[in-house]
Amino acid sequence: MSAASITLYKIVPRLLWQAAASAGRFDGAPVDLADGFIHFSTAAQVAETAATHFAGQDDLVLVAVDAARLGAALTWEPSRGGALFPHLYAPLDLTAVVRAEPLALGRDGHHVFPELAP
Repeated sequence: MSAASITLYKIVPRLLWQAAASAGRFDGAPVDLADGFIHFSTAAQVAETAATHFAGQDDLVLVAVDAARLGAALTWEPSRGGALFPHLYAPLDLTAVVRAEPLALGRDGHHVFPELAP
C-alpha cells in the first residue's frame, strides 16, 4: 500500500501526548513499546480502534499523521482479522504530525470524531 496522500491516525492519552510534544517525538504508548512498533489506523479503521481499545475513555488526543513523511519505517501488516494496518517501526518524528486535537467522548459513551482526511 502506498503512503502517498494518506493520513494515518493515532489515539493517545493526553498526558502521554503532552510528554511527546515536549520531547519532540513519540516513542509509543505502552502497547506500542510492548509490540515493537507504533500502531496506527486509517480513517476507515480509527472509529473501530477507538471502540475496541479505548471504549469509554476520555482525555484522549487524536493525532493525524502524514504517512508520506514516515519513510521506509512504515509498513502495512495484516491484523488478526486480515485487514492491513499501518505500523511504524521507529519513533514518530512530530514533524510528520498534521494535527493533534482532543477526541471527545459523547454522552452516549462513543467517541466523537472530527472530519477525517482519507
